[in-house]
This record gives sequence, C-alpha cells and structure tokens, in this order.
Amino acid sequence: MEDILETAKQIEEEAWSVIDETGVINHWSSIGATINLVGSLKTGLLINNRDIDFHIYTNPFNLSDSFLAISGLAENKRIKTVSYSNLLDAEDKCIEWHAFYDDQNGNSWQIDMIHILNESPYAGYFERVAERISKVLTKETREAILRIKKAIPTDKKVMSIQIYKAVIEDGVRSIEGFWRWEKQNQNEGIITWVP
Repeated sequence: MEDILETAKQIEEEAWSVIDETGVINHWSSIGATINLVGSLKTGLLINNRDIDFHIYTNPFNLSDSFLAISGLAENKRIKTVSYSNLLDAEDKCIEWHAFYDDQNGNSWQIDMIHILNESPYAGYFERVAERISKVLTKETREAILRIKKAIPTDKKVMSIQIYKAVIEDGVRSIEGFWRWEKQNQNEGIITWVP
C-alpha cells in the first residue's frame, strides 16, 4: 500500500524546487511586496494538483508593479503561459495571476499569485485559514484528506477547502463518503469556513 504521507512529502519537495527555480518570491520581493504562501503547500496537503498558491500585498498597491513582478517571472523559459484577471472592482479586490511552469520531469505546475488590495475583505484571511488547518490536523485527518484528494479524478473540479471541512468538521474518511457529503453541501463561490 502506498505511503500517502511519503508521496505528499515528495511532491512538496518538488513544489519547493519550482519556487526556487522560478524565483517567484524574489520577483515579488523586488517590488517591495509581502508574499505569503497559502493553500495546500502551506498546510502540507499538496498531493494531486501541482498547484502553488501565494497571496501578495503591496503598500501602496500599484498595478504596474504587479506587471513588473510578473515580467521578471515570465523570463524563465519554463514558464509557458501567464494569465491575468482584474478583480479590483469585485468583492475580492485583487489581481489574479496564474503562471504555468513545466518542470524538468515534464510535470506542469500552476502558480497562483493573488495580488490583493489591503482593503480587501480577504486581506490576510486565507493565511489565517491555512494556519488554523495546520494547527488542527492530526495524522489521521491528514492521511484522510490526502487519500480523498488523490482519489478525485483530475478532470473533476473540487475546492480543497471542501475536503478539509468534510474531514475535519464532519468526520468524512473516504472518497465515497466525500461524494455523499458534497451532494448534501453544495457551495458556490468563496468558502469562508475556518476550523
């Protein structure tokens, strides 16, 4: 039987290599930004989707600085695509950047960089969520989350936070249990659950 914790540890090491090789933290730091790791890599729950999440803050916010940081990142020849969404007038009050990086093993990584206005209601919020999840995880819940995440087909979109809530709050321990839980807990948009 596969050691799911060992597999997760290996993918986590690969993710840190991607962060180092792209210099993503340095590119944002060069414009005076604070760059915070959030999401699955931050909580030690990265397994299937090669997805690295950062929330970024600058004071003052300057859109051209955001482009400057991304232009430096895009000079890396392994960055194959970059997409941009301007959500400054939306509830989120942010700029979303998504960069796609092909590593030397042929794996494609998505690097999500959300440049958030300081007055956004989500400023610092997901950093606190990641911190709380990390604090309440046990070996059993970590393994359950990783097994469920690994069992989800790659073409099926499921927000990780749904899995965390199902396992941590509602005691779900299997993919079958998760599918049942998901049917009863339909959710649209941003999920604001904190354990």
